[in-house]
Amino acid sequence: MPAGRPAPPTPPAATGPAARRRGDDPGGAAVLVQDLRLAYQGTTVLDGLTFSAARGRVTALLGPNGAGKTTTVAICEGLRRADSGTVRVLGLDPARDTTALRPRVGVMLQDGGLPTGVGALEALRHVAGLHTDPLDVGALADRLGLRSFARTRVRRLSGGQRQRLALACALVGRPELVFLDEPSAGLDPQARLAVWDVVREARAAGVAVVLTTHLMEEAERLADDVVVVDHGRTVATGTPAELTGGPAVLTFTARPGLPRATLELALPTGAEVGEPEPGRYVVAGVPADPQVAATVSAWCAGHDELPQGLGVQRRTLEDVFLDLTGRHLR
Repeated sequence: MPAGRPAPPTPPAATGPAARRRGDDPGGAAVLVQDLRLAYQGTTVLDGLTFSAARGRVTALLGPNGAGKTTTVAICEGLRRADSGTVRVLGLDPARDTTALRPRVGVMLQDGGLPTGVGALEALRHVAGLHTDPLDVGALADRLGLRSFARTRVRRLSGGQRQRLALACALVGRPELVFLDEPSAGLDPQARLAVWDVVREARAAGVAVVLTTHLMEEAERLADDVVVVDHGRTVATGTPAELTGGPAVLTFTARPGLPRATLELALPTGAEVGEPEPGRYVVAGVPADPQVAATVSAWCAGHDELPQGLGVQRRTLEDVFLDLTGRHLR
């Protein structure tokens, strides 16, 4: 793999409700996927995909559209079968042990998964009633701001309201493992922060969270472990810090088309100066220290330019994602 490590470390055994109900080995992975393969109508969907998700941690499964994330999650939920490979969810086979896993696993229900003719709070109470030891419905509704649309029928909810209700339904049964699909999609900043707090609280209670999202900020804020998937394969794993831990670079903006080669000659050996976008310059390959910054400023002054926004920038998870999966549209 180009970055990271083969599997996330196993955290200490949790002591919350999820840990107390486990019948399997508390030191094992909540989700274990090994060499998963699937072809559909002659097209390879999964090509040896391998990853694990630990208890009491948030694992972000990232990848471009068509990478195989949705199919993988569907297999882990017991909704599809792979052609070959091993899948274990809480130590069980999700295809064979669906009944045993159902009360232990929470899933964010998307369109069609919730009763559409009832109010939002009534729908949440219905889901809570399917479990023997649910969370307090009122408290959960307050945490996610469901009271403001409690009586609105599910079919009339906005996209963001549906997401909050779906998250509440996934968590209300005190699952040991929860699969979250784009949990903050369509939310305003206040609701997004509330959702993130609820996810963190679930993790702190010992719940294993498997998160799929296209929002790199969400993955960076929430994930303990990241799995990047492309073309049905795992292309990188690691913590966000491990994946983004490359050296810092110096960036600035100035007039487009400046002679970058002359700046490279003025900088220490190994410096590389790029212009990824017109007028945005990146200095890499040398320490981003005050001497380098002074050299850049002097070079800009020699070209009658004032460098704007001169500063140090570290790679983001989005940078890593694009480097691994490409920048072209699919």
